[in-house]
Amino acid sequence: MALKRQHETLSMFSMASMTDVIFLLLIFFMVTSTFVFPSALEVNLPQSGQQTALKPTTRIYIDEDMNMFATQGDSISEGALMPLAPEQLEPFMQSVQAANPQEFIALYADEAVPYGRIVDILDKGSKNGLKVVLATKPASAQYAAPEQTPAPAEQTEL
Repeated sequence: MALKRQHETLSMFSMASMTDVIFLLLIFFMVTSTFVFPSALEVNLPQSGQQTALKPTTRIYIDEDMNMFATQGDSISEGALMPLAPEQLEPFMQSVQAANPQEFIALYADEAVPYGRIVDILDKGSKNGLKVVLATKPASAQYAAPEQTPAPAEQTEL
């Protein structure tokens, strides 16, 4: 006499309990994790498409050899293009801020200048209470050392 099984085993597996466990683990990790806020410079982006009538009268230029030059005046021809050593940068910014607290500085940097150097100059301007504007186009007269002639500006297509 053959005995018959009363319960046959099913080959299917219920995933309902597994999804509950995964969902609970997900909630646990979301609640217990902390959000990391990176420390960075605050960049104030323009809110309008119109250009301002104010032009910076103080400019700092950095060439591809990391030489810095500064000028004050409406154009390079009016202001003397003076060499600026890295240790003279902060006293120069302090003198600009002391002369006019509302003044802002335009920073013209060659594309070969490391971004860290540009951020360092922006940070020094911020510490001295100045607004430093990173210029994306070269000045009307290309900057160069006083002994050199200006190089023509390059144009690239997008």
